[in-house]
Amino acid sequence: MRGTPRRSVIGLRKQSAAGVAAALVFVAVAAGLSAGMASAGEARAAFRVITHPDNASVTVSREFLSDAFLKKTTRWQDGEVIRAVDLRLDAPVRRQFSEGVLHRSVSAVRSYWQQRVFSGRGVPPPELDSDEAVIRYVRSHRGGIGYVSERAETRGVKVVLLR
Repeated sequence: MRGTPRRSVIGLRKQSAAGVAAALVFVAVAAGLSAGMASAGEARAAFRVITHPDNASVTVSREFLSDAFLKKTTRWQDGEVIRAVDLRLDAPVRRQFSEGVLHRSVSAVRSYWQQRVFSGRGVPPPELDSDEAVIRYVRSHRGGIGYVSERAETRGVKVVLLR
């Protein structure tokens, strides 16, 4: 008789340990997913798309934006020439924009433009050093479009929604 209760206590301990381990795995997975979702949310909210204040667009699609920055589309709906402007290569916002909108790394976009320039099929958008420089550029070019960090002061330009 003594053997039976002892086995059940040991069995219960093993079941409890397994249950605790399973619960810890569940919590770790849930925490990882939450962190991943927060990171994805941060990446989406890390930049704002801006246009010249006279631009009629209120929203732009990711596809249109990608085509504009890769110069596959060169004009707005009203016929105005699109004048896209990038941040410098090492800007964190540029990396987020490139990956989130162009679906390419910054180095892949750079390679794309090197091939285009070499073949005589175009030049990349100008690269500026700061949010303020991008805002000045967009404000001074009627067809201007750019992106800036979420914290940038966007007075004098229009912030458009990305859909």
